[in-house]
Amino acid sequence: MTEHIKLPELSTDEGFDGESFSAIYTTTVTVSGGVAGHGRASGRARSADGALGLDLHMPAELGGDGRGTNPEQSFAAAFAASFHGALSLVARQTALDPAVISIEATVALGRDPGGGGYLLRVDLVVKWPDIPPQIAAPLIEKATSLCPYARMAREGTPTTITLAP
Repeated sequence: MTEHIKLPELSTDEGFDGESFSAIYTTTVTVSGGVAGHGRASGRARSADGALGLDLHMPAELGGDGRGTNPEQSFAAAFAASFHGALSLVARQTALDPAVISIEATVALGRDPGGGGYLLRVDLVVKWPDIPPQIAAPLIEKATSLCPYARMAREGTPTTITLAP
């Protein structure tokens, strides 16, 4: 028998008072080990709670064996999951069933033409069968404003990088 998951309340804009960031969830993932000489992440990614454990490998297109997850795949999964959640929330708020929604995220790694480093490009494709574009478009726009990954891509994300003592 399948147990039903209790869905969160449908609020998207209530209870957000204050002038500064207030975390409602925090997680830590550590990547260690692997071959670092090639400048690409390899090794093992593990969350502090042990729920996530990934072996990281270079994709075959970059000279790796391609037999494991790479950072771009992880990012694509996270972005698609986050956007799917945001769109599902706004669909439920308008009494639409989000069960048929799927999000396809394509992440491309490339050279930064202006800085000599690397950049990511993300393309999201929303698949929402039987929903007319004139109904889906404003809901996708609202989901874009709610999704933290979409906001990060559009506005940047405050980031600190420190050396541990």
